[in-house]
Amino acid sequence: MRLLGRFSRGCSVIKSELVQRMAARNPHLYQRDIENIIDAILGEIADALARGERVELRGFGAFSTKQRQARTGRNPRTGDKVPVTEKLAPFFKTGKELRERLNRTSVEHA
Repeated sequence: MRLLGRFSRGCSVIKSELVQRMAARNPHLYQRDIENIIDAILGEIADALARGERVELRGFGAFSTKQRQARTGRNPRTGDKVPVTEKLAPFFKTGKELRERLNRTSVEHA
């Protein structure tokens, strides 16, 4: 599935563009149904992470969380020290097939 066809590296694809591309590739489905499917998938991933679970999509990658320790940060405007509390941060690790596809594509486009 090639979603980034007209975009060069460094550009983003927003959710509405993803929905439009999926609708174009699947004309037998309504665009609102595709949007509901994408929302459901992203929602399930977010809910699983919130429960502390790991989500693995074989060939694509794995979503998990990492613990960030409390630290002292700095306000960029004022330079004042600011306490930053401990928190969980989302983490994504690419799968082997995705890494190989990205590297094969970058070599072909060079």
